[in-house]
Amino acid sequence: MSIYCAVGGVDCELDAAALQGHFTHALDQLGKRQRVLALPPDQSRIHSRAGVLTTMAWRYYGSHLQAVMPAIGTHRPMTPQQIAQMFPGMPLALFHEHNWRHNVVCMGEVPADFIHEQSEGKLDFTWPAEVNRMLPDGGFDLILSIGQVVPHEVIGMANYTKNVLVGTGGARGIHRSHYLGAIYGIERIMGQTDTPVRRVLNYAASHFLGHLPIVYALTVVGQKADGSDVVRGLFIGDDDACYQHAAALSRAVNIEHLERPIHKAVVSLDASEYHSTWIGNKAIYRTRMALADDAELIILAPGVCCFGEDPTIDRLIRRHGYKGTSNTLAAVESDAELSTNLSAAAHLIHGSSEGRFRITWAPGALSKSEVEAAGFNHGDLQKLTAHYHPATLHHGWNSVGGKEIFYIANPGLGLWSARNKEQH
Repeated sequence: MSIYCAVGGVDCELDAAALQGHFTHALDQLGKRQRVLALPPDQSRIHSRAGVLTTMAWRYYGSHLQAVMPAIGTHRPMTPQQIAQMFPGMPLALFHEHNWRHNVVCMGEVPADFIHEQSEGKLDFTWPAEVNRMLPDGGFDLILSIGQVVPHEVIGMANYTKNVLVGTGGARGIHRSHYLGAIYGIERIMGQTDTPVRRVLNYAASHFLGHLPIVYALTVVGQKADGSDVVRGLFIGDDDACYQHAAALSRAVNIEHLERPIHKAVVSLDASEYHSTWIGNKAIYRTRMALADDAELIILAPGVCCFGEDPTIDRLIRRHGYKGTSNTLAAVESDAELSTNLSAAAHLIHGSSEGRFRITWAPGALSKSEVEAAGFNHGDLQKLTAHYHPATLHHGWNSVGGKEIFYIANPGLGLWSARNKEQH
């Protein structure tokens, strides 16, 4: 067990040259490898610098980097255009699609009594450690898992074992891990390093994946005062210490504690990254602990055209809507399709305000009737964009028309909470 790179701090700024130097030094320590598989995220995590690091790995290993599989989990496969944008210059033939409903193998099962304990007695199923068949069957002598550690709604802090066991995982494992997180409680999990879902995935990795040559390359990305993003840390290793270093820095960099709650928040979603509420609901997850009771959250989403990334999930979201935990739990009992797609149920719970605050979605290509049927208020994207002018706003508190708002340009980079907000 080794750490090959641990560099960073709350004021650290790692530019491309610095990343290149530290990354190359870490790969030098690994020694020669003949057959390398890279597992970066997709374009919804483009700020992670995983595209930059994957491209650097390709240049370093040359023909020995034999495959790249974006760890998309439930997301839609990347298009050739998205690949070209995120991994410039890399041959398209290197890229393989992960299908989370097919082409996975179960490496073992976390026992039901462990799940029962982690769920505080609420769940009794086992947890299958499923991964894409390429990982155990591809003959790789290095599996390079690349991504960003940042607060996350399902597991607490993203990446590390999640990138493998969810990013390249199968339907049963993804459904059950998401549901465990939802049942435990999103506001108890977000931004926490040690959570029930993390313990389950780490248990699976230590018991069933130890023979795989996995090395993790983890970035921490923050925002500068001008709103631009910057790499604050790079951590490379093959054990939990690597994750712990990255998570500690991310908690310091990515969690913004506000002195007072927000009464109106405006969140902008980049059209090139966010196409669905499945991903775009980060605007809800990451702000909910900072929103006052009866606050309004306005989501400007020009690229959003659907609810789910997957046809089945999309259909289930449309059928049941984001209408609170009690309604969703009842739907799980009555709808057999939802009960076998528990990640959809978890998502419906995560995306609901539970009636505490108002959510106005202004998508580019979902109708008013579709948005309202899903349980949200609908906003006219053109009118709201003209009123709030995202290009003229800066991160944080702004005054628009004499009224105070809190503006966030990319919810995927952080987590916001109010110190004196009553907890619910």
